[in-house]
Amino acid sequence: MNFLNEITGRFPDVVSFAPGRPYEEFFDKDEILEHIRRYLDHLAAGGASDEAIRTALYQYGPTADQIRELISDSLRADEGIDAPPGAIVVTVGAQEGMLLALRALFADPGDVLLVASPCYVGITGAASLLGVPVHPVEERADGLDVADVEAAVLAERARGRRPRAFYVVPDHSNPSGNTMSRRAREELLELAARHDLLILEDSPYRLVSPGVQLPTLKSMDHARRVIHLGSYSKSVFPSARVGFVVADQPVRDPSGAESLLADELAKIKSMVTVNTPALSQAAVAGALLACGGRSPSATRCLAKHYGEALRVTLEQLDRHFPEDVRDRLGIGWNRPSGGFFLTVRVPFPADNAALLRSAEDHGVIWTPMAYFYPGPGGERSIRLSFSYLSPAEIEDGIARLAAFLHAEIERPGATGPTSGRDT
Repeated sequence: MNFLNEITGRFPDVVSFAPGRPYEEFFDKDEILEHIRRYLDHLAAGGASDEAIRTALYQYGPTADQIRELISDSLRADEGIDAPPGAIVVTVGAQEGMLLALRALFADPGDVLLVASPCYVGITGAASLLGVPVHPVEERADGLDVADVEAAVLAERARGRRPRAFYVVPDHSNPSGNTMSRRAREELLELAARHDLLILEDSPYRLVSPGVQLPTLKSMDHARRVIHLGSYSKSVFPSARVGFVVADQPVRDPSGAESLLADELAKIKSMVTVNTPALSQAAVAGALLACGGRSPSATRCLAKHYGEALRVTLEQLDRHFPEDVRDRLGIGWNRPSGGFFLTVRVPFPADNAALLRSAEDHGVIWTPMAYFYPGPGGERSIRLSFSYLSPAEIEDGIARLAAFLHAEIERPGATGPTSGRDT
């Protein structure tokens, strides 16, 4: 990622398909103040005194934080997740939620984290910081196969280790863009119950994706096997750094007293960030209140934009690489139904050297998929992120990318086409 930042700094005029950022044209500089004012009015309408409101806005807050009721209502309305406020911990982005969950769950040196691979680097980075061993479960061309998850569970048990949890982004995954089928979700939940496995469900892209979404794993979870990680970075704005964890699993302390896993996460959080900033929570709460407790109405505009950006990206790839051409060259791509990303398979090593040539000679940047594999893999695939770009920029960028791909294939010593279907 440092290399990507370096490349971007050296070539500021490139079209960049690298950052998985929200589209900035939807941000209104005055809206933040309106959100905060709306939340303060909400507190006053609920009977809070001026002193209590001042304290809520300016002081250190409760560790589990102060907008859990609103998040609980929103999850119920938007996602069909029935999570009481006490089962929710508001975090500094979903990233802190990952760190807290791993710290709480992985106490034994023999515990292993399974991850769908390719994988969001935040979870593997957190695991590395905590010394948690990671076992990748590689996605197939059509997405995750639950039989592969079970094979990983059995392999780790044969080694004398305990598979403790499985991390997955079921919807429009970062980086691949793949989405799990409903059948795969049902099979994964059944496997988790059978093998005493917890599931870390990361869900940042659902509400900003077009069309009807499949149910979350958490909404289908009747055995409390799923810990749900959420974020408002995509649906409100990233700088708020507000995420949350739904952790309703019962736990017992050494004395035998029972509580929820959320309480344990809050204890750990008290020693890490103390609490999530009150101003950020107020802004997010105001956005939720503007829509009657549901996700911000702006998500409909966002979903429309990102759906259009995805459509234009696929349309331009098809235009520059008709089926007969891509089959001959060994180029292919998947067709996500939403999210920010898609994967392009190429017939040459998509490494940092190729990325530098792409930026320097053709003015376009992408991300090597090898960055997202905990082990070997992804050496001949690239991630395209279309979320940050306008349709016109995407059209220009795909034209530049096509020129790069043709030039790279024709380079002296370049490898030939690879076999296999689109990934």
